[in-house]
This record gives sequence, structure tokens and C-alpha cells, in this order.
Amino acid sequence: MAITSAPAATRAPGRTSSPAPAGPARSSLGRKVRDNLTGHAFLIGAVLCFAVFSWYPMVRGVVMSFQRTRRGETTWVGWDNYLRILDDPSFATAWQNTFYFTGLALVLGYAVPFFVAILLNEFRHAQGYLRILVYLPVMLPPASALFLFKFYAYDPGDAGLFNAILKGLGLPTSQWMQSPEMTVPAMVIASTWMNMGSAVLIYLAALQNIPGEQYEAAELDGAGIWRRIRHVTIPQTRLILALLAMLQIVATMQLFIEPLILANGAGAEDSATSVAYLIYQHGFFQNDLNGAAALGVIMLVVLAGFSAVYLRLTAKQD
Repeated sequence: MAITSAPAATRAPGRTSSPAPAGPARSSLGRKVRDNLTGHAFLIGAVLCFAVFSWYPMVRGVVMSFQRTRRGETTWVGWDNYLRILDDPSFATAWQNTFYFTGLALVLGYAVPFFVAILLNEFRHAQGYLRILVYLPVMLPPASALFLFKFYAYDPGDAGLFNAILKGLGLPTSQWMQSPEMTVPAMVIASTWMNMGSAVLIYLAALQNIPGEQYEAAELDGAGIWRRIRHVTIPQTRLILALLAMLQIVATMQLFIEPLILANGAGAEDSATSVAYLIYQHGFFQNDLNGAAALGVIMLVVLAGFSAVYLRLTAKQD
């Protein structure tokens, strides 16, 4: 008896087996594309803002510094604007006042927030309240804070707050903004009070990341508070200290609103004239936009030099 096998399954010619549907893979790919498009859309917005409000004005200022505009006609004059700015009698005075302000700000406005942060870090109670109290001046509009100093703290009479304190301590009073010798120190005091809150909070965040075991080891070795600050606190926060020092230099070199409000611009015997205020004078009072652009480029080069030195030093530390 013959046994026949079942016929083998035949496959139609030209037809291949279809792969399994890749629905999850396609949806994952689409999600990645959408996420990237969203990220790039936000990035494009930021780039456009920087291009329109930062990069274009800088490039335009550099171009204008080599031009001269008279009666609507613009001509290229090379280095003439720079030579004319260097011959301005207020040029040297403005740089001298600016460097003097920056140096005092590094001594006072840079050191005070650091030690205030160390003091606040030692408190175990009411830290939130103390942080708000220190940060409160930052929330005030700068113009309002400076007018407060001008008409209340720096009043040259006995009604002024600082003169009343000096008189109560038996010390001689001061004319403050009316005195050429006290103009820059008075501006540094006001600027430090207005801006130190942000630096204090940054220092506090850095201090709270220092392991407590290091302070305990230093105390067991008999180190006092100053030795602990020198050998533990400063080494552990040196990168933050270096960064804020650079930011302090860049910010104080652009001194403008303090002389404008406190000293009505130039101050007594040009004691408050800064480079930024001199740019303002050339641009808006003398209608010399090309000279103002040249002076702005000079300031840009100086600040770029400070930034290059900072990057070189921090690179060596790393």
C-alpha cells in the first residue's frame, strides 16, 4: 500500500515575507525628532536674541569706531577717532577713576560679601530670614537705592545718616559726594550695599558644600577661626572666589549709574567721571557717536585682556 506525503506548501513567485511592523521604533524616532525640534527652536530664539541685542551692536560699534558721520554722510577715517579720544583731557581722568573704583571695590565689595557669608553660615537658626535680609537691597531698583543714599545717607549736613553716626562717635563729619577725596569711596560703599546680596548667596552655597569633617579635623589640630578660614574655607572655595573676582572686575569697570545719580555725572573736579560715563557724554551730549564707539572698543579690549588673564590663571589651577 503506497503512502503519499502531503503536498509541500508552495510560495507564490515574486512574493516575500513581510517584516513585523515597527510601530514602537517609529514612534520613538518621531518622539526624538520632535524633542530635537523643540530644543532647536528654543536655541534659535536665544541665538537670535544674542545676535540682535549683543553681537550686532558690538560689531556695529567696531565698524563705527573707524568711521565718521557728518550730515548723513559716512566716511572711513581709520584710527582718527581713537587718536582724538586719546587726546581728550578727560580720558586719563576717567580711566584713573575707573581703576580706583575697581580697586576699592575688590578690597571692600569683594571681601565683605565673603565674610558676611561665613558669618551667616555659622548661624544655626533664622538662616532663611537672614538671607532675605541680606538679599533685600538687590531687589530694590538701583536708581531708588542710589537716591536713598544721595538724599538720606550722604547728606553733607548733620541730618545725613552717616554724618550723624560719625558725629555720635566723636569723629569728624564729611561732605561725601561734594568732596573730591570721598566721591569714589562713597560710590563703592553704595555699590557694595546694593549688590553684595547675590555674592553672599553664592558664597553660602559654596560654603555649605564643604565637608564638616575638615573643620572638625582643623579644630582638633587647634586651629582657630582665622586658620580654619585660611586653610579650609579659602582653598575649598578658590574657584568660586576666582570667578566672582573676575565678574567683580568686569562689572565695576562699567561704572555708570553710580556717578550719574550720586554725583550728577562728573562730580566735584571730575572725581566721579568714569569711562562708561565718558562714553555717554560723547554719544548723547557731544553727538559724537563715532568717538563713543572708539572709546567703547578700547574698554572692550581692556575687559577682554582681564578675561584672558583670568582664563589663563584658572587653566593653570585646573
